Amino acid sequence: MPSQPRAAQPTTVLHLVQPVDGGVARVVTDLVRAQTSDGLRTVVGCPPGGPLGDSARAAGAEVLTWRAARAPGPGLPAEIAGARQLLRQVRPDLLHAHSAKAGLAGRLAARGTVPTVFQPHAWSFDAVGGVTAALALRWERYGARWADRVLCVSEAERHAGETEGITARWSVIRNGVDLDHFRPGGPDPERDRARARAEVPLPADFPADGPLAVCVGRICLQKGQDILLRAWPELLATVPGARLALVGDGPDTERLRRTAPPRVLFAGAAADIRPWLRAADLVVLPSRWEGMALAPLEAMACGRPVLVSDVSGARESLPPGQGRLCLVPPEDPTALAEALGRLLAEPRLLAELGEQARQHARTDFDVRRTTDAVTGLYHELLGRPRPLNQERISR
Repeated sequence: MPSQPRAAQPTTVLHLVQPVDGGVARVVTDLVRAQTSDGLRTVVGCPPGGPLGDSARAAGAEVLTWRAARAPGPGLPAEIAGARQLLRQVRPDLLHAHSAKAGLAGRLAARGTVPTVFQPHAWSFDAVGGVTAALALRWERYGARWADRVLCVSEAERHAGETEGITARWSVIRNGVDLDHFRPGGPDPERDRARARAEVPLPADFPADGPLAVCVGRICLQKGQDILLRAWPELLATVPGARLALVGDGPDTERLRRTAPPRVLFAGAAADIRPWLRAADLVVLPSRWEGMALAPLEAMACGRPVLVSDVSGARESLPPGQGRLCLVPPEDPTALAEALGRLLAEPRLLAELGEQARQHARTDFDVRRTTDAVTGLYHELLGRPRPLNQERISR
């Protein structure tokens, strides 16, 4: 009796990830959800703790423990060994390493034995200084040989890598957001804002009136909340009724809370940031470095204008023509205060910018287009045709 042909095995992708929170976790979860729906087998190797494990599992991935610290240190040999063990266990068709630590350990573990995509999510050498930055850059120049593709989320991120002497096979696929999830709460922006402000947990001693700026992100050096707090007293001299909510948590929370100026709320982490975005007159992110931050894209999708520092991905995020109003130099509290003052004092202008932002996000930042392009990149690297029934985004 003739033997039956073996069923084709699904393409297996191992996502090696550290960190396990913030924008990286959301990007990986979006990829896993789309790739599982497209028939790929997705496996996520990540440290325990943080939201990534649960969210990736809920999105359809198999989640395996990979113990790795966020920063480089003496544990690196064990982290490389752990990544190598995952490769033996999973036997992936393709390795997708996310951020600096996974990119370091994953490429050293694989060393070209499996097709590898490295996605920096912002360059490691931007996050540190001195000798550490020089070593990080030296590694990125060397390690690029073990990436079949270096995947950047903005042209600015790719350009920064090239400028620093990294020779790689590049792809640029911009971040996107779930436009069904991040959207205005209703057709009337004022009613939407009022309803959202009734939902968010504002303490009784926080001022009830005045324009509200919201900053969403991990409270840490990268996101620049300390710069925003230095700018806030200058802003209050121009717009005395302005209020600021910092939504998120992180290593700098308590230090910044101790010296915070008036009319500032440390709101903590939020499981759902949409009410905060919709409650805002303006969403501000004064980052020191990025690849392409998700928070501004999510805010724009909710119909809110954004004010961002001019780092990688920021100009590419904004609607055409908004750069002169909505970009400020990084690490410049005075420029930030002046821009905040101009915008928060003009409600009609904010409304116009918010509507432009909403339309721009819906046109340019649909996460389905992002995930479709990443899956297409996998098939290109593997030399395999895409399944005929795989949904393509054409609009």
